[in-house]
Amino acid sequence: MILLGSTGSIGVNALNIAQQFNLSVDTLVAGRNIDLLNQQILKHSPKRVVVMDQDDCSRVNHPDVRSGEAAILDAIEESASQHVVNALVGFAGFRPTLKALECGKRIALANKESLVVGGAFVDTSSVVPIDSEHFGLWYLNQGSRKIDRMMITASGGAFRDWPLEQLSAATLADALKHPNWSMGQKITIDSASMVNKLFELLEARWLFGEGKYDAVIETKSLIHAMIDYADGSTTAHFAHADMRLPIAYALMGHVDTPIVDRIDLTRVGALEFRPIESVRYPIWQIKEDLLRNPARGVIVNAANEAAIERFVAGDIRFIDISTMILRAYETFSTAPESIDAIFDLDHEVRAFVRGIQC
Repeated sequence: MILLGSTGSIGVNALNIAQQFNLSVDTLVAGRNIDLLNQQILKHSPKRVVVMDQDDCSRVNHPDVRSGEAAILDAIEESASQHVVNALVGFAGFRPTLKALECGKRIALANKESLVVGGAFVDTSSVVPIDSEHFGLWYLNQGSRKIDRMMITASGGAFRDWPLEQLSAATLADALKHPNWSMGQKITIDSASMVNKLFELLEARWLFGEGKYDAVIETKSLIHAMIDYADGSTTAHFAHADMRLPIAYALMGHVDTPIVDRIDLTRVGALEFRPIESVRYPIWQIKEDLLRNPARGVIVNAANEAAIERFVAGDIRFIDISTMILRAYETFSTAPESIDAIFDLDHEVRAFVRGIQC
């Protein structure tokens, strides 16, 4: 495989699957965690390695080390491997997805932004999702029954139990206290604002086609997806939150070997479901419009990434992230009609959000 984002949680899990099933690793692409990258190189012996910053190249224990976005694209093109695991974070994962498709490779996709910003230009027939929610929808959608609605679940994020009046005082440290697990900074903030779930609905729309999509909070994160059928029945996908399961299916197509422990419902005891409400998650008010106009996802993504930069820098409050996204969504109404237009619009939206005074 070509693994983009090897030192993140998904990348680490992908390498665990590679080790368990004796899969070869052709290329590793990593960020700044060079110590972990060197451990991965020692264990998996990739042919080439790419890091984010040129200054880090000298610290990498490998004879073929490159840096930067262009090097990632070159590595994808040079590699004989037909499998790309794209676990890069944010808009940075879009060009590598396009390059992999251009090279005729199959993509195990965790970089949801690739579809959020450019789903109209991505051939999803060559994409296998490895988000737990989309894997769950795919897993359930293997029969011929008529589907009425596809549902995914949300944890609710760090502020699901906070009094609403206290949200204006929420700090970065507060936003990173996920109730169920430890993740990277951006995705944890996105979980707290519910942007992550909005993106996952949009991703599902591109993966599975037009239809009804929605989400609900399930506080224990044991159910990842549900499908409502036309006959009135509903099925649910239960599994422990472990990315090895969808990754294994994405890389091998079929899995009969136990990957995760089975859930013991007698020990779970009870499950709690809550609606996702706009009063707590203001971004949710554009959900239906965005699903009707999915090409506008690039606006939401660019605004979100720019707003998070400001929040992390201490320039704005947590609640201002959603406010800035909504203002950008109201300001930019056109949908890009080409890949170049996506990058132009992304640049414009980021500049707009960086200039908003709070």
